[in-house]
Amino acid sequence: MTFKRSFAPVVDDETRVLVLGSLPGEMSLAQGQYYAHRQNRFWHLMGDVIGVALPGMEYEARLQALLVHRVGLWDVIAKARREGSLDSRIRDHATNDLAALVAALPNLAVVAFNGGTAAKIGMQALAESRISLDLIKLPSSSPAYASVPYVEKLRAWEALRKWLAA
Repeated sequence: MTFKRSFAPVVDDETRVLVLGSLPGEMSLAQGQYYAHRQNRFWHLMGDVIGVALPGMEYEARLQALLVHRVGLWDVIAKARREGSLDSRIRDHATNDLAALVAALPNLAVVAFNGGTAAKIGMQALAESRISLDLIKLPSSSPAYASVPYVEKLRAWEALRKWLAA
């Protein structure tokens, strides 16, 4: 089983909110796009948070809309072995240098973790760096986490507006 690798971060100097996933799933890796699986609710959730209809936009326009609204994207895992797309199948992972990215973003106010695996790995990596930022765990946007209704996920994700409004 070969290593699967994360994408480059999508950030700029104005990024205030950084959303970190775990590692792109099979569909995302095949298409070279964050959250490419049609049943993943990420683009719906972020669209509702920033008030932009992201799901209907071309991928590059979605990324640009996030940046305009001061939202960045990345993953906590740089590479790992994984059969399929489930986080529970991740093995032999190496972590992205989250501390270096966070330190390079002058306006960053909060790091939000998309799901439990991202939160567990990411919070540990950032705790070691002693960076003082708000860290929040969000319910996963993944279709594998469908037991939580969309409206409940959205309620949690809407907390991001606090940092975007500043």
